[in-house]
Amino acid sequence: MYVRAERAAKGLNRTWLLAAAVVVLFVASILLGSYTVTVPDFVTIVTAHLTGGEKIPGASFIVMETKLPRATMGLMIGVAFGLSGALFQTMLRNPLASPDVIGISNGASASAVLAIVVFGASGAAVSVAALFGALTVALLIYLISRGGSLRGAGGRNGNAAGNRLVLAGIGIAAALGALVSFLMTRADIRTAAEALIWLNGSLNPATWERIGVLLLALAVLLPFTAALAKPLRLLELGDDTAAGLGVRVGAVRLGLVLTAVALAAVATAAAGPVSFVAFLAGPIARRVTGKPSLPASALTGAVIVLAADYFAYNLAPLLLDATVLPVGVVTGALGAPFLLWLLATSNRKDA
Repeated sequence: MYVRAERAAKGLNRTWLLAAAVVVLFVASILLGSYTVTVPDFVTIVTAHLTGGEKIPGASFIVMETKLPRATMGLMIGVAFGLSGALFQTMLRNPLASPDVIGISNGASASAVLAIVVFGASGAAVSVAALFGALTVALLIYLISRGGSLRGAGGRNGNAAGNRLVLAGIGIAAALGALVSFLMTRADIRTAAEALIWLNGSLNPATWERIGVLLLALAVLLPFTAALAKPLRLLELGDDTAAGLGVRVGAVRLGLVLTAVALAAVATAAAGPVSFVAFLAGPIARRVTGKPSLPASALTGAVIVLAADYFAYNLAPLLLDATVLPVGVVTGALGAPFLLWLLATSNRKDA
């Protein structure tokens, strides 16, 4: 009992460290970089913006229209992706079960590219198309894998159902990837460049309007996530045990799937498919805190996005002849070796 309490306290302390890291990276994204802002100037700029006071030429625009919305959107999509990946991975007991591996992000990408290339969509229309594509593919994957025990069996059958969902998602992701490639070959150079920027995932489109929509979505989805946290912990004991403790397994699983998909969908609609954030956040948070933790996963997702965007926006131009990278390029570069390491360690455990 004492050991368990000590572990819980240690995990809580490390969660606070993750929170501190988020705050540091958020402040650094606003104050530092290619254009530095002092703390007094930042306070003056924000106060003037809220009260209609005198603006600082140049600095007010850079802070209020570029740096602050960019950091705010990075924080929010990091939280959304981190929670989405953790919900999938914990519920299905499979570290590969994240939105960008099982095809949900691919659904958003294919729908968005279709809207851009075929219908000439831009701005909010692309985000709506991405949201629709993510939800449609998630429903398709769920229906394909539903023949197993996703709605209620436990033990080995539960793991088999999770594996079916992952395999169905990977297959659909491959097909959608081929569709995206075909559409890109049929597009003109300008349209293809626009679609490619979106496909990489970027915080460049960050605006206060998008942030407002994303904030409203998170205000709805985060309470659902908090309400499902306790049943999710009981599901980790096995579906039969959870059902014996009064959990309505089928309803809880459906709620978890819908919430996780919605979190991934709204984040993808806002910034594009920022690669591997949902995949990385849960396992990294588990290794930091020593246990599965939704708050730690959310904070880890925010750390990954803010750190990757700081590198992509401020440091990469110094190394790559003034080339600014989309944040998804950096997270993708982090995710690929992590995936290989995860597979290698899993094989070692199985052996």
